Amino acid sequence: MTLIDRITGRLRTAGRTGRTVVLRLRFDDFGRATRSHTLPWPTSSTAPILAAARGLVAGAAPLIAERGLTLIGFAVANIDRGGAQQLELPFNGADRPAVDEAVERVRRRYGNAALIRAALLGRDPGLEMPHLPD
Repeated sequence: MTLIDRITGRLRTAGRTGRTVVLRLRFDDFGRATRSHTLPWPTSSTAPILAAARGLVAGAAPLIAERGLTLIGFAVANIDRGGAQQLELPFNGADRPAVDEAVERVRRRYGNAALIRAALLGRDPGLEMPHLPD
């Protein structure tokens, strides 16, 4: 989830949208696999990109269980300027882009550790690696 947060934050900061979510895997035997899913519209919103990423991981679960996993990575492709796009009707009533923007403003002001998603509470953050500047 934190990888997807970082990706979508970078998209929004750059004023870009993406349409294809890419999953990259490296296995114990050093073999590699790539899976992708193209969304019906370009977006920089966290929720649809996260849902697509989770679907890709679920689809690759048997392969991961069989071969073991040493690396997982996500990317967003089919990048475009964030201008015109097909809008989604707000069936759930939540304004996701406003939430994403609020999270980005807090993180820019107070740092990346200032906010954490509820789904990540109580989890070990794992090894912290330095990130190259965007």
